[in-house]
Amino acid sequence: MADKTKVLIADDHHIVVEGIRSALEEYPEFEVVGSASDGLEALQKVKSLMPDVVIMDISMPNLDGIDAAYEIKKLNKGIRVIIFTMHSDKEFIVSLFRAGVSGYVLKEEPISDLILALKSVQSGGTFFSDSAQNIIRGHMEELELGDAKKVREIQDGLIRLSMREKEVFPLLADGLSTKEIAERLYISPKTVETHKYNIMEKLQAKSIADLTKIAIQKNLIKL
Repeated sequence: MADKTKVLIADDHHIVVEGIRSALEEYPEFEVVGSASDGLEALQKVKSLMPDVVIMDISMPNLDGIDAAYEIKKLNKGIRVIIFTMHSDKEFIVSLFRAGVSGYVLKEEPISDLILALKSVQSGGTFFSDSAQNIIRGHMEELELGDAKKVREIQDGLIRLSMREKEVFPLLADGLSTKEIAERLYISPKTVETHKYNIMEKLQAKSIADLTKIAIQKNLIKL
């Protein structure tokens, strides 16, 4: 039997904590190892319990969820943080995206979205609500517009991608390995590496992270 994913819940509303705990009882792959009612307590519990995932609100006493998220990622980058909040403000979403959170779910959305977020980060992915995704894309586009020449060059590079490169590009950006892409497209790993080199050259990307950013901007992959 696979190890359970250890979950810590941080929210200053007891009813929210118990609601999440109750919902997760239906999913044996998750184990709630503790809870915290403020940001400082969340940090202490992270140190003592070493959870795999922290579900956390933004508005909490002593230390808010934004500062707590930054501190948690400093302590251990491997701990995934999912923000579960009523706030949909751009500044919050952008700041937490920069902090490296793996998910952002609004409390107004069904609890099933939080479960989807947990399952996604459990498998190494991310999950952001539609509104959060739109804000992050807009923020990235604003950053890129600061360098109009680069934007034009990337657009030109996208046009110059071959049909096969257009298939490989989103798979690379979505984090698939060379072997996984080769198996999916029925081509050799060496061929995938060649396409990868050409794609990165045409899009002036220095890393897979650069490819991911471009793919998000162009709505080719989901966050």
